[in-house]
Amino acid sequence: TTNAICDSFKKELLQGKHDFDTSSDTYKLAMYTSSATLGKSTTNYATANEVSSPSGYSAGGKALVNQGVKVSSSVAITDFADLSFVGVTLTARGALIYNTTTDGGSNTTDAVAVLDFGGDKTATSGTFTVQFPAFTTSAAILRLA
Repeated sequence: TTNAICDSFKKELLQGKHDFDTSSDTYKLAMYTSSATLGKSTTNYATANEVSSPSGYSAGGKALVNQGVKVSSSVAITDFADLSFVGVTLTARGALIYNTTTDGGSNTTDAVAVLDFGGDKTATSGTFTVQFPAFTTSAAILRLA
């Protein structure tokens, strides 16, 4: 797993397939084990090597809350609120942000970005929180300069 903005997302962004400024698009975060091979060439959400938990985490992950879009100092940014999975027992190495919005009558699973946690992170009958960076031009999870 490697931190990356997915190449397919870059193309789809220019095609107008992703909207971060309104509530019309729904983005989710799915978590993966160290066996997953995710990176810039990832194109879609997949269940292979996704984490599992007896409770608190379901396949496909959880919906993200978008912080909106803004431009400052010629940098366009968007970010998400921190996301918590409560009452879980799991180990995750990374995650995938993907778009689940209906496109042409069918649901999409278009990959946006891959997050590498830098090592396995574990929760045992507890809360697993993915903390997103500050909503600033130098830190936001998605930045276009």
